Amino acid sequence: MTDERLARLALSQLGEPGDLRIAGLVAELGPTRLYDALLSDRDPRGVLTDVAARLERAHPERDLDRAARRGIRWVVPGDPEWPASLADLEGCEPLHEMGGVPLGLWVRGPLRLDQLVDPVAIVGCRSATTYGTDQATELAASLARTGSAVVSGAAFGIDQAAHRGALAGDGATVAVLACGVDRAYPAAHQQLLDHLADHGAVVSELAPGCAPMRTRFLARNRVIAALGRGTVVVEAARRSGALNTASWASRIHRPVMGVPGPVTSATSEGVHALIRSGGATLVTRPEDVLELVGAMGSHLVDEPRGPTRRRDGLSHRQRQVLEAVPVGSPAPSDSIARTAGMGLVAVRSALNGLLRRDLVVHSPRGWRLADGADRD
Repeated sequence: MTDERLARLALSQLGEPGDLRIAGLVAELGPTRLYDALLSDRDPRGVLTDVAARLERAHPERDLDRAARRGIRWVVPGDPEWPASLADLEGCEPLHEMGGVPLGLWVRGPLRLDQLVDPVAIVGCRSATTYGTDQATELAASLARTGSAVVSGAAFGIDQAAHRGALAGDGATVAVLACGVDRAYPAAHQQLLDHLADHGAVVSELAPGCAPMRTRFLARNRVIAALGRGTVVVEAARRSGALNTASWASRIHRPVMGVPGPVTSATSEGVHALIRSGGATLVTRPEDVLELVGAMGSHLVDEPRGPTRRRDGLSHRQRQVLEAVPVGSPAPSDSIARTAGMGLVAVRSALNGLLRRDLVVHSPRGWRLADGADRD
């Protein structure tokens, strides 16, 4: 019987990432029984017919050895490093006829996937604006400084800004690719990916050497969503891969968050639509994100308030009297009472309270507002 690690590796190369038939059969039969059945020319649910050509070229022992010599490891369920968060993909509603828990993950880099602290996925459009990249960079840097790991896809635009922000914050960051971890896609990000391989982690379901394909990006997005405790969409047009990642996060019941952009910006229309429909929570600062992804009771956020003023906490009657006190020449209590439309006893009581708050000044000639009280 084939070793489970090798069986998972071989099966991952027979089908495309997110293949529902293979995922279903693995759940039903287990990876070893399924792979041995295919090697024995048994054809459960017609899978062999589709993967026969790939099966002939499958050499899992050789591929595992080659990858290990290049510093690339194959992590599978049951390994200490396997991220438990990926289990939420099992039984999750499919999207674009894809789904399921990855058979395994190729990992390049020193960062262990089981040691990610409060990981947050930050995604967005490739054709990002300066506003968007600035927001993603600052958000990622701030999260990194609190100890949170940042997960993204190493694409142009928001993804790149998220990784660079995390690195600037001396934090951990993970790039999930739609190609082999030994390939740079896009090619312009060779230096970034090499740096992540030296200091963070580059991850993929696809074996080393595999090329990127459109459907592989869609399958990749579910891994990004599942690795993060929540997903933040910084910029996304109406049709954006970032919205696909947000859909996966929603399917596995992870918080989806959106950073609002200018109302005139086409690159933020998708984010605004998510927020408007209730599909995402509006976030504007790292504290908002941490409150949603952290453990219950941690990272509680105080609602932002304006500066404290001397008038704060005044009763309705005190405010009414204060409005009747002159700014310049002092006025006696009875004059203020007439202006306020209140009884003299109540006015005197209110004036004494305002005096203790330094909102009014009393002199032999009467009462007037304290300096600056008309603005405070």
